[in-house]
Amino acid sequence: MESYKREFIEFMVDSQVLKFGEFTLKSGRKSPFFMNAGGYVTGTQLKKLGEYYAKAIHDNYGLDFDVLFGPAYKGIPLSVATAMAISELYGKDVRYCSNRKEAKDHGETGILLGSQLKDGDRVVMIEDVTTSGKSIEETYPILKAQADVKIKGLIVSLNRMEKGKGDKSALEEVKEQYGFPTAAIVSMADVVEHLYNHEYKGKVIINDELKAAIDAYYEQYGAK
Repeated sequence: MESYKREFIEFMVDSQVLKFGEFTLKSGRKSPFFMNAGGYVTGTQLKKLGEYYAKAIHDNYGLDFDVLFGPAYKGIPLSVATAMAISELYGKDVRYCSNRKEAKDHGETGILLGSQLKDGDRVVMIEDVTTSGKSIEETYPILKAQADVKIKGLIVSLNRMEKGKGDKSALEEVKEQYGFPTAAIVSMADVVEHLYNHEYKGKVIINDELKAAIDAYYEQYGAK
């Protein structure tokens, strides 16, 4: 596993964005882990988060694209932080773009925030985590209605590796439905590999008991 992926897993834990215990998800599933990107709240955290996304985008899609699109609302700071990190790490200037929940009818009007889209723009979409693909369902038509853009791919921070609407993962379902690649900075398999029986800051985060709970969860809800 690349060093930045190991660092990102520890960063999620340190930021209390990735938690372990017993959580009821929106879907009603009882999960032994929970990820909430709303926990990144400081300038330092957002700077580091942008760097991890930038490295994962570079690894998965290269830098041959024009626009980072982050669906409102959580995608707005992600797209801004990552665009800045790409500039700093790789010397490449990409534009950021997000959608508004409601179109603005004064000043800079329209449905988009940040850069406007142009025909031929190559776009990477950026999200925190995709569990159902609902936000893509909402924003993909908006993107395509603004200009004739090419979607290079979708990047999320964590692949939960569980069933979406069917037996495949939400990321796989998005890939099949829309025809563009999907990727994550890390997967839950990476998280387990790095943290299971591995002491971090004086404690073992994923012990045998928690590992058994995670295994049982994936036995029931794991994507095929």
